[in-house]
Amino acid sequence: MSIIEVHGVRKAYGGRAVVDGVSFTVDEGEIFGILGPNGAGKTTTVECVEGLRTPDAGTVRVAGLDPVADRQEVTHLLGAQLQESELQPKLTVREALELYSAFYRHPADRDALAGRLGLDGHLDRRFAQLSGGQKQRLFIALALIGSPRVVVLDELTTGLDPRARRDTWRLIEEIRDGGVTVLLVTHFMEEARRLCDRIAVIDRGRVVAVDTPGGLIGAAPGSTVISFTPSQPLAHADLRALPGAVSAEVSGPGGRVVVQGTDETANAVITLLARHRITARHLRVTEAGLDDVFLDLTERAS
Repeated sequence: MSIIEVHGVRKAYGGRAVVDGVSFTVDEGEIFGILGPNGAGKTTTVECVEGLRTPDAGTVRVAGLDPVADRQEVTHLLGAQLQESELQPKLTVREALELYSAFYRHPADRDALAGRLGLDGHLDRRFAQLSGGQKQRLFIALALIGSPRVVVLDELTTGLDPRARRDTWRLIEEIRDGGVTVLLVTHFMEEARRLCDRIAVIDRGRVVAVDTPGGLIGAAPGSTVISFTPSQPLAHADLRALPGAVSAEVSGPGGRVVVQGTDETANAVITLLARHRITARHLRVTEAGLDDVFLDLTERAS
């Protein structure tokens, strides 16, 4: 069942369309990712979902409600962590939780939420004294304090070190496991693949693909990567003629070969090597990464 429905949304500034006909649905209980380069229209799209901006065209519904016309009701259904968030430097964690919980009819238990997010030992620390990871945990807590059915997390882990980022990923998975639908905006490929059940790739204000991470990778023309160092050079014409090959590159002093294609391409490489009696050193056959798929999709969109 879809809890978020976005259909044909358009938003322009100064005559330039930042969001240009975006459509997608988010099922209840999933982590749905919005992936795209900087300036692609990701944040404007989710701000329309949050009711912070009114679309010029199209419709948005959260649990059947219009985020603008039914703003009060949607506020109690949807929690948000904005791309850029700050609090008063002298405000303590405890005070922030108390303040935000007063905004909702049925707030979550503040102490339990603080414990769940690892903030119970920092309740009397001021916002200015918190580390980057602790601030992000606090913003997640404030997004969840109203016991929402949906939480929007916009570029949540930008600026965090690798350990803090992975800790935050575990928190997001725990939020979903607790029954909350997560709309996650990111430009980190590893983050999207690790967390998201489905992903909408947005480029230049338009959705260019929607699928699971595995589905996006599997549908890519170069979903299989074959790399090896041949015992003697291979002709470029032979490499380019491999069935299903999307690209073939030879680089480095050893003439290492990297071919992107399909499973059929991998089999053809083995046949080609055997026919020319060439030994392949350090042979690897791997799946293309989400970053390869992303670059392919956004280049095609341009």
